[in-house]
Amino acid sequence: MSTSPESAALRHLAAADPVLARLIAQGHPIQPAAHEDLYLALLRAIVGQQISTKAAAAIWRKVQALFLPDGYPEPAALLQLTEEELRAAGISRQKAGYLRAIAEFAQRDQLDHAHLSQLSDDEFTRHLTQIKGVGRWTAQMLQMFALDQPDVFPEGDLGIQNAMRRHYGLTETGRALLKRMTELAEPWRPYRTLASKYLWQSLDNTPDTPPSPEPA
Repeated sequence: MSTSPESAALRHLAAADPVLARLIAQGHPIQPAAHEDLYLALLRAIVGQQISTKAAAAIWRKVQALFLPDGYPEPAALLQLTEEELRAAGISRQKAGYLRAIAEFAQRDQLDHAHLSQLSDDEFTRHLTQIKGVGRWTAQMLQMFALDQPDVFPEGDLGIQNAMRRHYGLTETGRALLKRMTELAEPWRPYRTLASKYLWQSLDNTPDTPPSPEPA
């Protein structure tokens, strides 16, 4: 029998929760996420906020075209762009300010992958939410997809809430809902990230990229 981390996680989740066991059996395998450049992942997260995946991809291509030849928006180069240049690529005035804030954060060496990957969930969230425009949801998506950290549970994500309402018959709302979800997710530790990805998958969302933009 395979002893890979993925199979160990699946066995744990299936044994811990019969609902997840069913979703895993009915779903298709979820591959580990490739570790990403956190600075680049943050920029893309901001570009994608409040717009469709297709629109975000189109705007991101325009942004990359501002940074020839390789398309990589080095912080110093991004900060040299005018607001007009960013807006011509489809970036709103508000998002332009957020992108600049991320570039300034990166210039201060505050996005070191090795350091950030060692932080606890709460420490990571507190660190990233210092950046204007970056909220708890975005921090959690980076942990789950850019860092591939195994035990993140984004209880505030609308998709996760909808999936758990559907599969666990939850009727609570507000704080009561979040409390109940967190209780149900407790047995999933230390693999809450993978469990969350199967919940997203059950809604026919791809588990390979963050599933929805952060609320304004």
